[in-house]
Amino acid sequence: MLVPSDTEKGWTMGWPGGGTVRRRFTLLYAGGFLGSGVLLLASAWIASGTRVTSRAPEATPEGPRGGSPDLASAERRIRELGGQLADMEAQQNHRLLVGSLIALALMTGASLLLGHLLAGHVLRPLRLITAATRRISAENLHQRLAVTGPADEVKELADTIDGLLERLEASFAAQRRFVGNASHELRTPLATMRASLDVAVAKPEPSAQTVALAERLRAELDRVEHLLNGFLDLARAQHATPAASEAVVPLGGLVRAALTARGAEITARSLTVDDEVRAGVRTRGDEALLSRMVENLLENAIVHNRTGGWIRLSTEHTAGESVLVVETGGNVLEQARVERLTEPFERLGAARTGPEGSSGLGLSIVAAIVSAHGGRLDLLARSQGGLRVTVALPAVPGAEGAAP
Repeated sequence: MLVPSDTEKGWTMGWPGGGTVRRRFTLLYAGGFLGSGVLLLASAWIASGTRVTSRAPEATPEGPRGGSPDLASAERRIRELGGQLADMEAQQNHRLLVGSLIALALMTGASLLLGHLLAGHVLRPLRLITAATRRISAENLHQRLAVTGPADEVKELADTIDGLLERLEASFAAQRRFVGNASHELRTPLATMRASLDVAVAKPEPSAQTVALAERLRAELDRVEHLLNGFLDLARAQHATPAASEAVVPLGGLVRAALTARGAEITARSLTVDDEVRAGVRTRGDEALLSRMVENLLENAIVHNRTGGWIRLSTEHTAGESVLVVETGGNVLEQARVERLTEPFERLGAARTGPEGSSGLGLSIVAAIVSAHGGRLDLLARSQGGLRVTVALPAVPGAEGAAP
């Protein structure tokens, strides 16, 4: 039966506080067997207690009162034999009852075992469906359960889930296409507005107001263009499906290139960089996407940092993974809010906006790139203040010790 669940808005099959479906099926099967066995045993006991008796023949009128001595002796013998027969019948009924109870107990145990096996066999397709559904995520919505077999309730459930996955895949694809197409289409009006500003400023002796307005509009256009580029990178990362044949990418080399490109910003903010990048830490995938991932992490560490603060960068091999860690100091952050930073446009407030603003897509792009390469991204609010970002990607076997 279905009962409402207190912890979530939905329905749960079974009873409140019940165990797994397999356990409930086992108990139902064993309970039904036990009840029918008790009913059968009670019916047999009642039937065995019904006796058919007949009256002893009375003395003939011709005989003396009380009958002859031989007749009286025979009657006593008959009564003794009747008593013995009744005792034997009572003992037989007792043994029958005890034996039936023992047999019922044994069969109850056997029914529990048989019910457990049968319930497992019946629920096996559901377990397979559950395991397959758990493996399907936003990155592999193209996969289907594709359950074969008779058109029963299990196949109907699997087909329903396949239909749901198909609709989700279409929705995700439409969303990503919209983001990519909108970003591309908006580039044209942005280029037109930028050209119009250049023409206005290039006129002979432009007014001071015109120049000031042009500078302000250029700054806003740069922000919009930065946001559009973020949308494009996010859409590309979400569509990316890196193959095993793609190039081997050294994480150390990507970190060095990002540090060189951001050297002026690091110097301007008086940041101290603790470089613990090790050689030979490599992964396999799209080098352009992985480079954008490292650049976003370093940009996040620079922009959302205190003036005169510090940044620690490190790479290492751990349990078959190539790990990149970017750690910064700063204010004490809430872990619950930090975990939401991978969502688009999620920020920790104005204090982390930075002097040049932020699109709010940096870590969203990082999360998409890491997921596309089969890795994992961990965000940890340091107890001393600041943020620790860990990226773990599949390592290339035998790359340890190679040049960065």
